[in-house]
Amino acid sequence: MEQWKNEAKQWLQQGIEYAHQIPPTQLYAAATVLLLTTLFLLIVRLFKRTKSNTIVLTGLTGSGKTVLFYQLQDGSSHQGTVTSMEPNEETFILHSESSKKGKIKPVHLVDVPGHSRLRPKLDEFLPQAAGIVFVVDALEFLPNLRGVSEYLYDILTKASVVKRKVPVLICCNKTDKVTAHTKDFIRKQLEKEIEKLRVSRSGISEADVANEFTLGIPGELFTFSHCSNKVTIAESSGLTGEISQVEQFIREHVKP
Repeated sequence: MEQWKNEAKQWLQQGIEYAHQIPPTQLYAAATVLLLTTLFLLIVRLFKRTKSNTIVLTGLTGSGKTVLFYQLQDGSSHQGTVTSMEPNEETFILHSESSKKGKIKPVHLVDVPGHSRLRPKLDEFLPQAAGIVFVVDALEFLPNLRGVSEYLYDILTKASVVKRKVPVLICCNKTDKVTAHTKDFIRKQLEKEIEKLRVSRSGISEADVANEFTLGIPGELFTFSHCSNKVTIAESSGLTGEISQVEQFIREHVKP
């Protein structure tokens, strides 16, 4: 033990002598590089640790959110589900990946009720959302166009979405039905309706508007490409289990 102590003291002394031989400018440069490298590694590690795995499902009542939730969770439609009055949330590995080997990151999926009185609950989950799946009933789209557009407008102008550039997937559900509208038709109609909302709400004083940000580019007709966050559109059928585009969106933003 005494021998180790003597050797350690000898090494320390040699290190100090060597350091004294190095010009101060080189020492400062080496210390700066070491400090910056350490800070960079800490930031990277912190970023990886805090990367969210929360995906928020929302949309009007009756759009099929809960059916999609169960298809993603266990591959069944759970027919006969009733309108949700409380957020339905679970953390699980996607059903389509349940047989895969290797490390797969679970998804924290939150089904937020679509009733207008219950929508404030959405604000509880948006700050940690890695992505938003906004579900639209492609079968009964036109009768609900105004309500769908207003709800989507509200989401796209929330600070928790805009500042963090949370990606949004507009999921046109029930497209297995013959009379369902196509995603291109739905996209165009939503853009037209949101343009009307932009015009009507721009004439209201800021004190009377609940939205935190404005949409679009002044002087141009609104398109989803104007949004600061990425907005894409896809088709699905909760009843038949055709949800591959939804799964692709989830895995794009919640890495395995």
